[in-house]
Amino acid sequence: MDIIDNKYLVVKTRTPERIIETIDGSEVLGENDGVHAVLVKWTLEDAQKLKRLKFKNVPSPITRDYTWPGVYPPMEHQRDTASFLTIAKRSFCFNEQGTGKTAAAIWASDYLLSQGKVKRVLIVCPLSIMQSAWQADLFKFATHRKVGIAHGIREKRKEVIQGAYEYVVINYDGIEIIQKEIKAGNFDLIIIDEANAYKNVGTNRWKAMQSLLGPNTWLWMMTGTPAAQSPVDAYGLAKLCVPENTPRHFGQYRDAVLQQITRFKWVPKPNSSAVVHNLLQPAIRYTKEECLDLPDVVFVERQAPLSAQQLKYYKHIKEQFAMTASGEEVSAVNAAAQLTKLLQISCGAVYSDSGAVVEFDVSNRLHVIEEVINEASHKVLVFVPFKHAINLLHDHLKKARISCDVISGDVSVTRRTDIFRRFQEAPDPQVLIIQPQSAAHGVTLTAANVVIWYSPVTSIETYLQANARINRKGQKNSMTVVHIEGSSVERKLYRMLTQKLDVHNQLIDLYNSEINT
Repeated sequence: MDIIDNKYLVVKTRTPERIIETIDGSEVLGENDGVHAVLVKWTLEDAQKLKRLKFKNVPSPITRDYTWPGVYPPMEHQRDTASFLTIAKRSFCFNEQGTGKTAAAIWASDYLLSQGKVKRVLIVCPLSIMQSAWQADLFKFATHRKVGIAHGIREKRKEVIQGAYEYVVINYDGIEIIQKEIKAGNFDLIIIDEANAYKNVGTNRWKAMQSLLGPNTWLWMMTGTPAAQSPVDAYGLAKLCVPENTPRHFGQYRDAVLQQITRFKWVPKPNSSAVVHNLLQPAIRYTKEECLDLPDVVFVERQAPLSAQQLKYYKHIKEQFAMTASGEEVSAVNAAAQLTKLLQISCGAVYSDSGAVVEFDVSNRLHVIEEVINEASHKVLVFVPFKHAINLLHDHLKKARISCDVISGDVSVTRRTDIFRRFQEAPDPQVLIIQPQSAAHGVTLTAANVVIWYSPVTSIETYLQANARINRKGQKNSMTVVHIEGSSVERKLYRMLTQKLDVHNQLIDLYNSEINT
């Protein structure tokens, strides 16, 4: 498809009448061996019409008209993604984790707002990335827009929905809480991040979202791992986004992609991948490997808010610190011990002076880690500083039927060697839960391309060496390091680690900063 004078598109087709009948002002320029060249004005509306006529690689005038605001210019794949989204009213973005699809969606939606094509944007995403990803990126790439975070008690959410915000960010389950208010909120573009949350048409979550979609509502569904667990997972996504392409009944679709082996066992049919691909259209996908302008390692943050129980004890411990430190000088050893208690609370279990373990509700953190694992394109390492937190995570992943194994100080050298070998060479385990001091050095684990930090460590050497387990010779995939954070001490430690500061030399400053905030 050629662009003429930045004003016109020249479309080559054997059926020019489809374009002539659909797009006013289009005209046939000529014909060669049955292929006609049709001239079309390069407007957003006409580009969208060409897309609906199933023409491929239709460029959007965003590439001509938009100034791409933000802290850094878009990479080529982000321009391509934004172009695709602005002309595909109902569509999927399957770019892999770490490729910058959040920024691409922000630029695309900002362009539509500037053109008057949409008035308000609703972003629906996991609680863990409402602020760390979407609010942060909206500030980076659309500072001129008003952004509201609809989270908290119902009245607070309602106030945000009814406010003068051009962008509103809300978590999945918040939709049901203020469904009526959202429906009356004039949101004509909905962006669903980690859209696999809507794979099941029988859930209240799915039904609540469907009720928000009018015939003129834009909908972009984003996930790096569509139908990762089973081809039937695609049904709910397609039924929301492109119902006209989707079988009316789930059983009809299931029979197209699965073969029944026994009464309770179904396996994918050989053509199931092709069926899923055709169902989830129109779509765009970039893998990390295709994004040559990406850095080798991408660092991202995921929020895991502390539970009410954790917050209560976290504040209590901080108050005790403040009373102890009042008027006295604190040694680095004592500062480290006190900060470790705060980290233990953040992780879900604190050790008393007698050695007993006090457990906390840490479900938010466990669910966030499960989300990241499900988004990953390859295997995953999870570094967990404390033994009891390792047990909590291991039990959770086993219940979620995610194959995993543990490397800690309690695991013999012989067993570690066997676990590492299977991780590198066999399909299972998919996840290794590692106590950082037990495998931070030497071992190569390039079967993984994602590192998750359950909580930060206080050693810059341990942190860098642990990340290097995947960043070694033999790694064929772009890599992502994910910081899970829920408390202020974790945020401060991650900042110091990524800036390669010697944490041990600044423990007292970190301690004082923590008790004074």
